[in-house]
Amino acid sequence: MCSSDLFDQYDLVLVDQDGVGLERAKLFLEAEYRVGVETVQCDLGVPFAADELYRTIRGKTVDILINNAGFGLYGKFSETNWATEEKMIYLHIHTPIRLTKLVLKEMTGRGRGMILNVSSLASFQPGPFFSVYSASKVFLQSFSQAVATELKGSGVTVTVFCPGQTKTGFAKGVALRSGSKESKVPVFSSSAVRVATIGYRGMKKGRILVIPGFLNKLVATLARLVPGPVSASINGRIQQR
Repeated sequence: MCSSDLFDQYDLVLVDQDGVGLERAKLFLEAEYRVGVETVQCDLGVPFAADELYRTIRGKTVDILINNAGFGLYGKFSETNWATEEKMIYLHIHTPIRLTKLVLKEMTGRGRGMILNVSSLASFQPGPFFSVYSASKVFLQSFSQAVATELKGSGVTVTVFCPGQTKTGFAKGVALRSGSKESKVPVFSSSAVRVATIGYRGMKKGRILVIPGFLNKLVATLARLVPGPVSASINGRIQQR
């Protein structure tokens, strides 16, 4: 977070399958922001991962849940690896929904709490060559908005965050899983810090849908106006290039 958000000094529980990266993040955050950081190394893309994680943190008060874990896979659905796609479905759909289910009872009982589900700009249009990724993000966006509406007046909010191209390791991961040696970060990518700050602030304001940046908002708006088959055709040509 940028300096203006430093008054929100929450203690953190960070979850990832990269133990080295977790420890590095823990040391940085504790030194830089003087907050307590606990790490849990686990794979959230497998069955029952959410329940196991919840058992690990049981007894802690969860004020904010951020479901951010995800990855992409490029290729024709008829040729891509099913095991990788099944893991993606667990990671993008099953685990966030189950974690949301598990923490909501306590949050609604207290009358406060915030949940931020990270979807994608890809959730506004069909995604040829990213079919499972795009569809999973559509699901997460629809689910989040529905539950957010159910919770109005409860003191608990659900925000779905739909960023566009962002400078992270996402593109490199897609290239590796797709068997490519080359990963290109699009010219119009935004910095991860800027994007994360917008998402966090949107969540704090209780907004249901947050799209960072004018260009991304424009793309989302236009995608709603274009028929699905036409949008899929255009997007497919872009992805092939």
